[in-house]
Amino acid sequence: MLNFEFHNPTHIIFGKDTLKELSKQVPQDAKVLILYGGGSVKRFGTLDQVKTYLEGRQIFEFGGIEPNPQYDTLMKAVEIVKQEKINFLLAVGGGSVMDGTKFVSIASTYEGENKEELFSYGTVPAEVAPCLPIGTVVTLPATGSEMNNGGVITSRLGKLAIFSPKAFPVFSILDPELTYTLPETQVANGIVDTFIHTVEQYVTLPSEARFQDRTAEGILQTLIEIGKTTIDNPTDYDARANLVWCATMALNGLIGAGVPQDWTTHSIGHEITALYGIDHAKTLAILQPSIWNVRREQKQAKLLQYAERVWGISEGEIDTRIDQAIKRTRDFFESLGIATHLSDYGITEEGINDIVDALERHGMTQLSETGEVTLEVSRKILEGAM
Repeated sequence: MLNFEFHNPTHIIFGKDTLKELSKQVPQDAKVLILYGGGSVKRFGTLDQVKTYLEGRQIFEFGGIEPNPQYDTLMKAVEIVKQEKINFLLAVGGGSVMDGTKFVSIASTYEGENKEELFSYGTVPAEVAPCLPIGTVVTLPATGSEMNNGGVITSRLGKLAIFSPKAFPVFSILDPELTYTLPETQVANGIVDTFIHTVEQYVTLPSEARFQDRTAEGILQTLIEIGKTTIDNPTDYDARANLVWCATMALNGLIGAGVPQDWTTHSIGHEITALYGIDHAKTLAILQPSIWNVRREQKQAKLLQYAERVWGISEGEIDTRIDQAIKRTRDFFESLGIATHLSDYGITEEGINDIVDALERHGMTQLSETGEVTLEVSRKILEGAM
């Protein structure tokens, strides 16, 4: 097992009717900016409930945070924070809203005039931007942003990750019933996003991190068990509750502690989303089978472990077992209604050149847990994903 540090201060409040806990978690004298996305929290009454439980506090709103939150949009929220002297941020939504709220938290306390400078840090030291406190109300399980300190923001520089040790939410409310109204495609995206978050930290290199491996395998097996059920029966509380908790646990630092991590799938996927507007999770479903096929030799030990422990594939030649595991994974994604080839989304061979060019522009030339995924390897992956 590799050396690691693990710290996660987020207070999780999980279960039915937990939204009322807002009244206890947000300071009574807070000036609160509620941030949300395209308006579903308004249509389904979640925003009104949030305001009810924040009664007595000064409340401001900022809506319209996009999927793949845009820097220019978030800077408008930063201006509101400064003008109104906001001292508490509340994200109500999914990963994009939570990621965007973290950026607002960091940028609002950063003294530099050009907030895009923050991206150059990667992980922004607390002394550079101390961050405003954040709470979250999760309405879409997918990214795990409710229990980690990072986010992905889209700017003219591309899709960039930003982290801060002070950007962990103070609390996150996870009521599975708040996710019942999600469209099927968003639930499917959440399942795939959680699945890929897990394998990016698990199907890498052996590191004798047995607890992390078994926990990752448990998340994957749970997603396989409840994935189709929670799409077909959105009000099945137990199925949806398991999805919500898996999404949180997949990216809160626990299964990634002390193990090599890959993130090739995400790095290439972000470029596809930026160029073609394909949902983030769908790009992951397209890429992962091809990545494993191209890198089967480097990942052989963990792919065989994945095949046996997650899918029960333990007999046959090595390549046969790996082929079966890849096929079972692709079949699982497609059972959720997600297409798994670039051609399904109208991307041609010419489009591969555009994606590789974008990877080169953004310095994504040595990806994976070993840095061995060069532009040439990325091209092979994309060609295999056609």
